[in-house]
Amino acid sequence: MKGPRETDFAYQAVYRYLASLIIESEGDTRIRLPSLRQLADRLNVSISTIQYAYSLLEKEGRVYSVAKSGYYALPVSSFNPLDSGSDLLEAVYVNARRPGMLVLSADDPALLQPLDSPLLLLERELLRQYPRQPQSPSQPCGELELRTALAARYTTSPLRYWHADDVYIGADLRGVLEILIAVLGLKDATVVVESPCDWAILRLFQAACVRVIELPVQADGGLDPQRLKMLLDTEPVRLVMLSSALNMPRGSLAPDDNRHAIAGLLAAHDSWVLENDCYGELGFDPGGVRFRDLLDPERLMVFSAFEKTIGPEAPYGYLLSRHLSAELQRHFLLRSFRLSPIRQKAIARLYSSGRIDQHLLVLRRLLRERKGQMTQLLQERLGDALHFVEPQGGATIWVRSLRRVNVRRVFQRLLAHQVVIAPGELFSLHGLHGQHLRLCHTFGGDHNLAAALGLLGDALRLESIE
Repeated sequence: MKGPRETDFAYQAVYRYLASLIIESEGDTRIRLPSLRQLADRLNVSISTIQYAYSLLEKEGRVYSVAKSGYYALPVSSFNPLDSGSDLLEAVYVNARRPGMLVLSADDPALLQPLDSPLLLLERELLRQYPRQPQSPSQPCGELELRTALAARYTTSPLRYWHADDVYIGADLRGVLEILIAVLGLKDATVVVESPCDWAILRLFQAACVRVIELPVQADGGLDPQRLKMLLDTEPVRLVMLSSALNMPRGSLAPDDNRHAIAGLLAAHDSWVLENDCYGELGFDPGGVRFRDLLDPERLMVFSAFEKTIGPEAPYGYLLSRHLSAELQRHFLLRSFRLSPIRQKAIARLYSSGRIDQHLLVLRRLLRERKGQMTQLLQERLGDALHFVEPQGGATIWVRSLRRVNVRRVFQRLLAHQVVIAPGELFSLHGLHGQHLRLCHTFGGDHNLAAALGLLGDALRLESIE
């Protein structure tokens, strides 16, 4: 491994170190790489720096991650893309990271307009202003400047306000949610979630032995108030998780009157409400009512992450809660997230300077344009085979086959042509959405999208069950 250069960021040196480990590895079986914490301790850098270096290698197809197992390197020549085991989610992840694949399964809105360059320029400037000291004060819940910026952004009135002490920042969203599950004591408890729901969150609940009840999103983007009332009246619901704005992967928005009705039901119940704000800034037409505008903050928590809007240079997740502060602080201290204070300060400056708002204006415009191009192609090429929900934001399109098909076999057929889709069953723990797919419109590269959609149409016809 070459020695680090003076002009390198830490992640560049880590990237080269990992690349050398992969090159040095031999054999035809998959090779397990060191964990985030092992590398952070070994190289004396933050976990977020290790994560970013791994993400670069993942995008190059040189490593892939397996849930609850870690990162692996696999020689491309020895890997059969169709031999991905019985776990469909692992098959999607592994194949999406192979070189030359057209990934129509991704959800990377910031890919169109990442803020990595402005963020790294700010970080470089801050490194000159804040030289490293041998013993910097520990801030286990995140850098105060960033927590202050987030508290200010989420404060909307004298009643609906947040302080910096209400904000908790972790190395990634998964780590933050794992802490929340522990603090709320959700093991063996009942949680109601919108469905479809992000697969990472569903797998996290499943691993923690949480009993998940799925509340399907209706055709108009809203939830069924009567069904929710029945659940709240008959089930020991500890937590209800709702989208702040866009339901993803549908990309739909609930009507305001439906939000008011749901909020009224929740106000009469003593369960916790957890608002998923990961896509709250990505609606094509920003604004509108959020659940946090309607609910009592006494029973409300909000979580989000920076990656969907800023990009992979900002992998941190965060939580807003005005309660359980002693328990949350204790768990964040025990978890010992090693976060770069300079990177956090740089993100805070993006917010306090208004740079993030300028960026979001451009990003929303680009997402809307890409959405228009993709939906037009879907109508032209697959109008007789698929129905799709018209997205109102985000980077994905939720589609349903008009014929009854075996979607897993459609997935396998497309892999053979180096195309990756996300079957709808991944977004449910109870077998919902079996005739759905999630497609994206922010892929990169020189792939022929029209040809790929033609392959999708062929696969749907060949795998028709009728």
